Amino acid sequence: MLKINSSDNSGFKVWITSDTHYNHINICRGTTNWRLPNGEVPEKTTRAFETLEDMNNAIVNNINNIVGEDDILIHCGDFSFGGFDKIGEFRERIICKKLHLVLGNHDNHIERNKNGIRSIFTSVQNYLAVDYNHQKLVLCHYPICSWDDMRKGSYHLFGHLHSSEQSKIMSGRSMDIGMDGNNLTPYEIDYVIRKLSGRPVSFNTLNTDHHLL
Repeated sequence: MLKINSSDNSGFKVWITSDTHYNHINICRGTTNWRLPNGEVPEKTTRAFETLEDMNNAIVNNINNIVGEDDILIHCGDFSFGGFDKIGEFRERIICKKLHLVLGNHDNHIERNKNGIRSIFTSVQNYLAVDYNHQKLVLCHYPICSWDDMRKGSYHLFGHLHSSEQSKIMSGRSMDIGMDGNNLTPYEIDYVIRKLSGRPVSFNTLNTDHHLL
């Protein structure tokens, strides 16, 4: 478990994001090959940029404008796309020194640790439990319907869905923290916790989930 205590006046902040898809041709509207059945470009599943350079610069600037060098950034997967070399390029452009990565379905080179690429991250894992100021966060690239200590009020944060702003919060204390639907910008962890803290801590997710009994 990753333990983070930001209440000691050390001055750093903790941020979380997912699905940056740095350099992904098809998610960029001006370069995409995706088409709807009528031949039109799908606006809902693409980002409004004409070039990959414009999209990549926006992603980097949106991170660096709020995430400080001594902050902590947690990334819940699908870091980059379109070539192994883009992984290192993207990481070098992010000024934050501490970047924890939870692997997504497009992070194959990182999962295999090609050429030791994992070393550019503070940590790499498929699942990450975080003790943040004594509050438990369960992080995964994919949404989980029943997670550890859900009944005790733990939070589940994930990506993968590319949800709209109106669809970010799921059942209970769970939320899609991906860049899409948040102006391609990370969330501050404190904001996410405030957003979810008033929600119910238990609910029916699976008919056989004995953790809710």
